[in-house]
Order: sequence, then structure tokens, then C-alpha cells
Amino acid sequence: MFLKLEDYMLPCLNKNFLGFDCLGCGMQRSIIYLLQGDFINAFKMYPAIYTLLFFFGFIIVNFFYKFKKAQKIVRYLVLINLLIIIGSYLIKMIF
Repeated sequence: MFLKLEDYMLPCLNKNFLGFDCLGCGMQRSIIYLLQGDFINAFKMYPAIYTLLFFFGFIIVNFFYKFKKAQKIVRYLVLINLLIIIGSYLIKMIF
């Protein structure tokens, strides 16, 4: 018998109690799709997945190898991620 990651996903409390998605809904399933190699469905499930991976990757690399303008880069990456997350959320809620 194989263990499936889907069996261990956390429920969205916002969706369970209030009845609508939160800004993070779809991220767990997107990560599972990435681990399975299904990159297109990972993007469809949570469009900010790749920019978030780049963001966290940059922070980890910057921890070991300091960049001169790291703070400015991090600010721009945060702004890009926020725009993608909020934009995709609004699109999902409207349509």
C-alpha cells in the first residue's frame, strides 16, 4: 500500500468556516503537482508557485552568498508575489 500525500493535506479553515477560498488555497495541491512533475497543473492550481519558489530560493542563496542589493531584490520579489497572489485570487473569485 502506497501513502498518498493528498491524504495528509491540511484543510483550509477559511473555506470550511466562512465558505470561500483564502489567498493560499491551492498551494498545497500545487506543491504536490510539482513533486509529481505536473508543472502546468501546478501553475493552474496556484499561479504564484514559481515566483514563490524563486523568492525562497533567492533568500536561501543570499543567506550563504551575500548580494549587494539583496534588500531591494527581496522587496521587488515580495511585491511581484503579492500582485500575482492577489490578482489570481480576485480573478478566481470573480469568474
